[in-house]
Formats: sequence, C-alpha cells, structure tokens
Amino acid sequence: MLTISEFGKRAGLSHKALRLYDVSGLLAPAQVDPANGYRFYDEAQLERARRISVLRQLDMPLTTIAEVLAGTDEEGLIRLDRWWAAEEATTAARRSTLDYLRDRMSRSGTSGLAPRPVLTRDVPATKIASIRTDTNQQTLVGIIVTCTDEITTYLRAAGATADTGSWVIYHGAVTPEGEATVEVCVPFDGLVDPSGRIGIRVEPAHREAYCTLSMNECAYPRIMLAYDLVFDWARAAGLPDAGPPREVYRPDCQLIPRDEPAMDVALPILERKP
Repeated sequence: MLTISEFGKRAGLSHKALRLYDVSGLLAPAQVDPANGYRFYDEAQLERARRISVLRQLDMPLTTIAEVLAGTDEEGLIRLDRWWAAEEATTAARRSTLDYLRDRMSRSGTSGLAPRPVLTRDVPATKIASIRTDTNQQTLVGIIVTCTDEITTYLRAAGATADTGSWVIYHGAVTPEGEATVEVCVPFDGLVDPSGRIGIRVEPAHREAYCTLSMNECAYPRIMLAYDLVFDWARAAGLPDAGPPREVYRPDCQLIPRDEPAMDVALPILERKP
C-alpha cells in the first residue's frame, strides 16, 4: 500500500487532483484509515491513475474519462477515438467560424454567403435510427459527430445498411447562449430494434426546400445565412413549413474537401395546391 504522497509522486498527480478523482468516483483509495482518514492506494491503481492524468492533459471532461475507463481497453479505445473525432470536428468548425469573421471584417458590406439556388425535392418515408439530446452551439458539432458514429456503429453491428449519410433535425433554436433539442438521425435499411438512447422510427414522406453548402460554409454563424435563404424562399413562394428544419449530411462528409458540396440545409414544406 502507498500513502497518498507516495502514490501521487509515482502517478504524477497532486493531492488536490487525487481528492477530486476520489470524490468524482474516478479513483477511490484502496483503503482509508478510519481513525485519521489517511488515504492509501494499491500499486495496481497506478496504471489507471496515469491514464486519468494523460486524459486530463487532453482536456477531456471527467464524465468522459469515466466512460473511457469504464469497460475493457477495446471499449475504451472506441470511446476515446469517438471523443477525439468530435474534438477535431469542433476545432475545424471553430477555424471556419474564424475565417468567416475575418472575411466579414475585411469585406464589409458583403453577404457572407455566395449566391446559390434554393431547390425542392420529394423525400420518401424513411426509416431512421436517432438520438435526441439537448445542446448549445458550443457543444453542437461534437454531439453531432459522436452521436452519428454511435448510431452508425450500432446499425452496422446489427446487420443494417447505413450508407446514405445522416441528418440533424432541430426541434428548437440552438444558440451560443441557450440549449435546444436536436435529433441526430441515420437512415438505414434492415430490421433493427431500439437500444438504450438510440430510437427507431419512420420519418414521414415530405417535400422540402433546400440549398447546398460546403463544410466551410456550414460553420456557425455563416450557416444561419443559408437558413435565412431557405426560409425566405419558402415564404416568398407562399409555401408554409411542414416540419422542423434540418441539415442533411452526405456520407463521410468530414472527408470531403472543405470547399466542396457536403451538406444541405433543408426545410419540409407543404406542397402548393393546384
């Protein structure tokens, strides 16, 4: 058994950090002296402690660290890769937001979004697997990436075909200051049961208006100009909306060059009567 000082030195963790990890349930002492409250650790706990330290250096939240270390190393590796993909996507989105702001400041008076057409299409009834969650603008990209990967992994393990991309349906206004419910969806073919937070449903057939953007253009706040474009077009055409707006992402959109078409901003609309 090691005292908290000895264990901290060997693990590279301070007393404060070890107490925090004890309170959070990440790393409880192997033994606590009932008389004086001294904490003692087992040498076998050093590997877990060092992993926690490394993950904290990556700025991983404690709740995510708990998920990474909860199961086998194989399961932890999947969660680690999923989290890192979300971090990289968030960084890319922030870079695009910075580019947008620099462009607006250097070219005052421009719209911030190159002209493009608003088109319409018919979407058939579609079977989807989805996760609903609340988010604000800062955590949105990471949630989209992690939920899409979680759903796709589950569908493929269940023998379903999921190769047509993904959707994000907005059931409220997601802003930097406020949360709203989003639904990350993956269309699929096959027979799959719900599992945990992954639900299965059919999105009704509908007609929608849409415009196409690159990954650079879908960063906030530039993407809001595309929403304005679609909503204004539908209003001018006298076509009421028939459902919440959504983003439709092409398969492997993160691998598409960031200046090429990768996703659509879409709005379900009521068909114009003859």
